[in-house]
Amino acid sequence: MLFADVRGSTALAGERAVSEYTTLIQKFYRVSSDILIRHDALVNRLMGDQVIGLFVPRLTGSNHAKRAVEAAIEILRATGHHELDGPWIPVGIGVHSGEAFVGSVGSGDGVTEIAILGDNVNKAARLSSNAAAGELIVSEEAFASADLSGERLERRKLELTGIRQPVEVRVVRSDQGV
Repeated sequence: MLFADVRGSTALAGERAVSEYTTLIQKFYRVSSDILIRHDALVNRLMGDQVIGLFVPRLTGSNHAKRAVEAAIEILRATGHHELDGPWIPVGIGVHSGEAFVGSVGSGDGVTEIAILGDNVNKAARLSSNAAAGELIVSEEAFASADLSGERLERRKLELTGIRQPVEVRVVRSDQGV
């Protein structure tokens, strides 16, 4: 799972006309969605200032976690986090790998939406919330599943809201490779 979230979106919205802010968010949605689709993800949701991508093993393949990390780095680069002038929109991303419910939920009369549910979904969302602009926070589970080398990557132990145990993570910045 990949959660990409715009940092400081309330301030961004307050600094711009509604139409300008809408154009900026729509560009973020388009750029992020295109990258996710190219990496074989399902775009689960475009909501507020966030994009959620699902890397379902049956669709993405056995290297789903690596595809998620690669997509996340590409989103950071596409939003300009590696540019000297800075990003055109500040984004923080969280990636986590684990079992989750992916399916239709709603009333007995029909499907209301396709949802992702479970502790691992919450963990991925919380990782995203802890990522600063230009950062990708990858859980150790996703990092190990992706079979990445990252001796030079920063390690953190995070206390996440609603998650019982501290979560060990790796931090990747847009100018780094994995």
